[in-house]
Amino acid sequence: MMKPSTSRRFAISAWLLLLVILVMPAGDPALAQDSKAWTEIRSELYGDDRTIHDGSGLLEIEAPDRAQDAALVPISIKSMIGPDDERYIKSLTIVIDENPAPVAGTFHFSRANGIADIATRVRVNAYSNIRAIAEMDDGQLYMAETFVKASGGCAAPATKNNAQAMARLGDMRMRQIGEWEVDQPAEVQLMISHPNFSGLQTDQVTQLWIPSHYVNDLAVSIDGQEILTFEGDISISENPSFNFFVMPKGEGELTARATDTKGNVFEQRWPLRMGSAS
Repeated sequence: MMKPSTSRRFAISAWLLLLVILVMPAGDPALAQDSKAWTEIRSELYGDDRTIHDGSGLLEIEAPDRAQDAALVPISIKSMIGPDDERYIKSLTIVIDENPAPVAGTFHFSRANGIADIATRVRVNAYSNIRAIAEMDDGQLYMAETFVKASGGCAAPATKNNAQAMARLGDMRMRQIGEWEVDQPAEVQLMISHPNFSGLQTDQVTQLWIPSHYVNDLAVSIDGQEILTFEGDISISENPSFNFFVMPKGEGELTARATDTKGNVFEQRWPLRMGSAS
């Protein structure tokens, strides 16, 4: 059998290379830049000296491989600390590498949470790694990550009716999930009505640019004891929603206090009930 000529071999190789490029996922350019993006973010957040350990045995981060709506990407972060581990997660930071403001926010926990799990919704502006970095109470850092295909989330059109959105500004709802027992981890969902404007959007009616305006601080307490705090940025979706855990001591009162970047303060209280909550 005759061997293909050099020119033919080159043509075959070129064709194969073209085929690889054509079938390569569109997100690969973001992957190529990821190392540089994360290096800069990491240095700014933690400096160059702190070690970040593999968190795959400590954290599990879940998000869709390809988001249906880049402005409302659901993510959940679950802790997998064993019952005999005396440590707890002191804080959890969510980073979206390719977003204009990559640090979506930081949650601060205490032992009063029981479980340091979080679920929320974020904006994803380009194909990107989403990272969860846990800082333990002993100062050690652990990271888990996942890759999400989505684009345009930070500049996606804002709420269709700004007047209605501003009329509901700061309204909050709290939902107890599942069976609640004293001194057992119990799940809460907290929802805040707020457009969380990113500063990259335009009004759908006037087509004018909308300045950034978002919830940047949240504090949750039960009967005066602080349970959870959060500092956020533009990567949290409009109408922020957070699922987290508490360790109820009985039928007390949960208080949520949120502030936004215009200095507005929103506070609401709800009674807690033991037994079947929802």
